[in-house]
Amino acid sequence: MHLQTILPILSAIGTTSAAIASKPAHLWATHYNGNVYSLTLKNNNLSLSQTLNTCGDMPSWLTLDPHTRTVYCSDETGTADASTHGSLTALHVKPDGTLHEGAVAKTIGGGVNSVIYESDAGKKFIAIAHYEGSAISTFALPIKQNQPALQAFHFNLTRPGKVAQQDSPHPHEVFLDPTGSFILSPDLGADLLRVYAIQDGPSGKLSECPSLNITYGSGPRHGVFWTDGTGRSAGAGSTHSRKVAAVGETMLYLANEIGGTVMVFDVSYSRSGCLSFEKTQTLVPYPGGVMPEGATPAEISRIGNEFYVSIRTDQGFKPNDSIVVLDRSPVDGSVELRDSSSAFGKVPRTFVINRAGDLVAIGNQASATVAIVRRDPETGNLGEEVASLQVGEPGKVGTAEGLSSVIWDE
Repeated sequence: MHLQTILPILSAIGTTSAAIASKPAHLWATHYNGNVYSLTLKNNNLSLSQTLNTCGDMPSWLTLDPHTRTVYCSDETGTADASTHGSLTALHVKPDGTLHEGAVAKTIGGGVNSVIYESDAGKKFIAIAHYEGSAISTFALPIKQNQPALQAFHFNLTRPGKVAQQDSPHPHEVFLDPTGSFILSPDLGADLLRVYAIQDGPSGKLSECPSLNITYGSGPRHGVFWTDGTGRSAGAGSTHSRKVAAVGETMLYLANEIGGTVMVFDVSYSRSGCLSFEKTQTLVPYPGGVMPEGATPAEISRIGNEFYVSIRTDQGFKPNDSIVVLDRSPVDGSVELRDSSSAFGKVPRTFVINRAGDLVAIGNQASATVAIVRRDPETGNLGEEVASLQVGEPGKVGTAEGLSSVIWDE
């Protein structure tokens, strides 16, 4: 091929690559000041594209339904007192990545986390963890104005907790197992991992399974599953019970806020229709195996065999806090510390890895910043900060102030 022929091809390739590189990415963030923010990342520049006053007084968490292009926002306002309440707000995504408010439903107070799940018929529902409300609730989707909850599970303590923070049950997260057939909720106040089976059929209702007792004073906060992917296909339209029968090897990794540990469990799907757990490891996810005084694990996430845990108020990269990288052993599933990186802000309450696996958005609560950090998809190592933006006013460490969550539009 002649050089004159090659050059236009190379030029076209370069133009295409540049177009791909410059394609903007959209993110959304919540702040305890009552606003939801739309952000745009383009050419290593993170900018604010919208400030929307919505989602109650304390927007706390966002969950995207990518098929309907709806973001569901939980409001942390309220407590277990029935005279108080929070809200669930549907925010519809515009073509430019900004949002407009749709239906609003009243909820139990203290909503801090949510997850979308499906019934066997493919109908969607959302489960919400209510931290101060000491409850878990569910709603059918899409929500309608003033729609009542489908179910609500209220909890009480059977014994006092180890610390003042464990004064009542505090579900901190709801997340799905790999089959999409169970919802699990780490209860920081009760030292429990609560487990619910999604009922077969179209109702979307949950059945309560036996909870897993977590070591006294651990304060479980967030969890993530690992599966080897060897399970055979259950087939399209299968019931939840058939999906469970098809699962391969499964393990659970639980981040404990108060105890400062990560616990590892083998998970099995029992004939009773619930889950069984066997603890295999407890690790302090910090250099030297000792968590600094006042520091706590917060979020845990993974890609493949690399796990990431954000550490709040350790000031490991003064004045900023840390995110640690853990490696999973292919032999027994145990994890060990590989490295520690800067969170590029204070109190990394939450972080999320993009679908390509090459960028991490870190939501730093106290500094009220969203930091975009490079991740090497080959090694899993975290690298430089490529962009950062202050979103709302900073918060005081140890309070419900500042940035509360961030997600990618993916």
